[in-house]
This record gives sequence, structure tokens and C-alpha cells, in this order.
Amino acid sequence: MAQDKKKTLKITQTGSPIRRDKTQRATLVGLGLNKMRRTVEVTDTPEVRGQVRKVHHLVSVED
Repeated sequence: MAQDKKKTLKITQTGSPIRRDKTQRATLVGLGLNKMRRTVEVTDTPEVRGQVRKVHHLVSVED
């Protein structure tokens, strides 16, 4: 049986959601981020890539 190694992304919030759209704040919460310098590890999917693209100025991403 082959092992399924799913690729993950390490996302760190670097910018504040203050004075941002509600949609950008909601996107950060959807990614699991709600405080500065918080880091989460999520699976690399097209949906997550789209969320990161929407708030690219507020996060940093490592593969």
C-alpha cells in the first residue's frame, strides 16, 4: 500500500486585520489565523491557495 503524503503549507500571519474588509478578516479566520505571529499548517489545496492569494499581504507562506 502506498503512503499518501499530502503536501502542507505553513502560514504565518504577519499583518493586522485592523482596517481591512470583513471578507479579508473572515478569510484569516477560515485559515485558522486570528492573532499576529500565529502559525498554522494546512494541506495544500486550490481552495487554500485562493484564500492565501486573497490575503497575501497579511501572511507569509512556507512550503
